[in-house]
Amino acid sequence: MKKILNYLFEYKTLDQSTAREVLINISNGMYSEAEISSFITVYLMRSITIAELTGFKEALLELALPADVSGHEVMDIVGTGGDGKNTFNISTLSCFIVAGSGNKVAKHGNYGASSISGSSNVMEQLGYKFSTDQSTLNNQIEKANICFLHAPLFHPALKTVGGIRKSLGVRSFFNILGPLVNPARPSFQLIGVYNLEMARIYNYMLQESGNAYTIIHSLDGYDEISLTGDTKVITRNGEEILSAEQVGKRAVTAADIYGGNSVEEAAQIFLKIIKGEGSWAQNAVVIANAAMALFSIGKYPDYELCYQMAVESLESGKAYKSLKLLIS
Repeated sequence: MKKILNYLFEYKTLDQSTAREVLINISNGMYSEAEISSFITVYLMRSITIAELTGFKEALLELALPADVSGHEVMDIVGTGGDGKNTFNISTLSCFIVAGSGNKVAKHGNYGASSISGSSNVMEQLGYKFSTDQSTLNNQIEKANICFLHAPLFHPALKTVGGIRKSLGVRSFFNILGPLVNPARPSFQLIGVYNLEMARIYNYMLQESGNAYTIIHSLDGYDEISLTGDTKVITRNGEEILSAEQVGKRAVTAADIYGGNSVEEAAQIFLKIIKGEGSWAQNAVVIANAAMALFSIGKYPDYELCYQMAVESLESGKAYKSLKLLIS
């Protein structure tokens, strides 16, 4: 690792194969915590290249435990995290709304590294038991339309660096990797990013995948549709900027989507919203993200229909039923 670090400290970048090798070595425990921390820090000081990100992605997918979802076409809604906004768990809630609409979801998530409560934190707090068992995951998809894939169980490298990332407490290239390495290989993805440079990188990489995707970025810095301002929306077919009124019927304030000060508080907010007891602003944000996810699947004729499907899933209790079936 010392040789790699010295090379990077000279403002050079890794080729794809070297990047892949480093991540495999991290996964195999070949480096000290200090060396890994130094390596992560490099990418806090400069942008990651496409070649480096592709190599890291290849390594994680190569080493990942399989998540065979038996031919189901699944989707994932995920944000890179690292936007520093401390919102409630919007993406995870949106996944349950999509599941409540009858579509299959394989949610890939992790503990919060740069936030108070990641998706894994809140799912664990709600009583979900993480699993890598294929039959368990498939039963959950059949029964609840959703399963949850706790990233460190499927990706040895993520488990290795989990403590280091939490200690650093800032976003890293692992935030960028998360949405690219769902072991269920979803057919559809809604990915939220924290800046426009990341949007460009994801757009390039996802075009290569051949799968349907939508990348979203709120122009005031959120890695999701926040309804606090305009949202940049990027798909394989191009990009556009949509107002809060266009995607969510209304605008909200940053205070409306605050996520709490603890995992326990985040879980309470989550339950309140999914039970249909959230504020109009909280509901509007999760509905907008779920509607955009449904629209990204490509089988519904327009966004308005997807929006109404999301409203019906939340207000009828179907989203909450998916949660209860999942954790039962």
